[in-house]
Amino acid sequence: MSLDFTPTTVDELDPERRPSFRLALVPVLAVVVFLGVGSAVLGLDPHVPLLWSIVFVAAFGSYLGYSWDDLYDGIANGLLMGLQALLILFTIYALIATWVDAGTIPAMMYYGLELLTPAVFLPVAAVLAAVVAFAIGSSWTTVGTLGVAFVGIGAGLGVPDPMTVGAVISGAYAGDKQSPLSDTTNLAAGVTNTPLYDHIHRMRTGTAVAFGIAVASFAALGLRAGGEIPAGRVAEIQTALSGTFELSPLVFLPLLVTFGLALRGYPALPTLVAGVFAGVGTAVFVQGTGFVAAWEVFLNGIEPATGTELVDELLAAGGLTGSAWTITVVVAALALGGLLEKTGTLAVLAHRLSQGVRSSGGLIVGTGISAILINALTAQQYMSIVLPGMTLRNLYEEFSLESDQLSRAVEAAGTPTGALIPWHAGGVFMASATGVPTLEYAPYYLFGLLSPLVLFAMALTGRGVPTERRIETAQHAD
Repeated sequence: MSLDFTPTTVDELDPERRPSFRLALVPVLAVVVFLGVGSAVLGLDPHVPLLWSIVFVAAFGSYLGYSWDDLYDGIANGLLMGLQALLILFTIYALIATWVDAGTIPAMMYYGLELLTPAVFLPVAAVLAAVVAFAIGSSWTTVGTLGVAFVGIGAGLGVPDPMTVGAVISGAYAGDKQSPLSDTTNLAAGVTNTPLYDHIHRMRTGTAVAFGIAVASFAALGLRAGGEIPAGRVAEIQTALSGTFELSPLVFLPLLVTFGLALRGYPALPTLVAGVFAGVGTAVFVQGTGFVAAWEVFLNGIEPATGTELVDELLAAGGLTGSAWTITVVVAALALGGLLEKTGTLAVLAHRLSQGVRSSGGLIVGTGISAILINALTAQQYMSIVLPGMTLRNLYEEFSLESDQLSRAVEAAGTPTGALIPWHAGGVFMASATGVPTLEYAPYYLFGLLSPLVLFAMALTGRGVPTERRIETAQHAD
């Protein structure tokens, strides 16, 4: 992917408008308070506290001397950074609806219920999601397709939905992080000037440890999660599916088209659009849906009437227009991130971090923490990679650390943790696609919790990290 956005460093800020460190903390604390009180205390959807935050940060920028045109440019840059994510969100919502109408997702549920048992379901779901995400380079596509089907299978097996979603997302992000086709993997390598496969190799040990612990934990959870399947539940679900949809091998055509194009290296967005067309075509020619009706499903979604309430709830999909709630949250969060960047808030905080680092291990931990905080403040995993990746490069050179140490730190902490944040683009999408709120699946999204912790443990114990302290040079003293 190409990246036209370059974050502002503290040296590039206008000295007359550059906030001090203490002043830069003001908008950050305001955002934390607004989101915390608005969501956790008042129970509001994220839109309202995000709007409060945008107004406050804009007023803060005006206080520093930024004009409306300056602030608008910041908002536009934030939206530009997330434009690809927004387009993918639109497309995946439509894709899920067309795949339900085509019988693709119902067929995956039908046959999955025959092959899996409660005891092995969670670790198998995690591993399969990892394999698919590695092959196609997209965690979001994996969750939006296979993940939706796994939620249905898990429900039939008596496995709680949050556990299922946690396992699928864990596998999806673990596979995505090791895939040379992943946009975030390429982005982390690109912004740190690291050869792609050096970056992937550097991440391998930490990813394997975090995902290995996660899979072992899912295996333990699986032994007691599902218990006994209620008598007749699987048969009831399969009867409802087979009685409503034609479940011939042809319904897997959209799956083959989408994953086939992804394996051949086509970008995510055109690949997903091809999957939409394949879904509509399959619905028309296999399920007998009318041409106009199939495209109405694409636009307005589908609410199947299978005669079984559980199945109807699992297969209901909102289509393109159903993405409005999610898209508006992401747009607001991206606008907020753009304002924080434009006002110099993020640059000042990153600069203060660089001043406080005294060891290579501390630098890596600080980089990871900054990536997580930027995720929370900007709601965009691209920003969590780009900002620390570009602003801390010189500091890694001062510690004689190779660039792959920086690329590993920003991706291990930045990429997976977004799905843990309710207002983040990743968290909003995962919750909307699977129907499970972010805070409900978060305790079971083990890879997202473990990936930064393993990074920090390796950094602080010196595992794979040089132990040199900061190089104090005359140039640096100046």
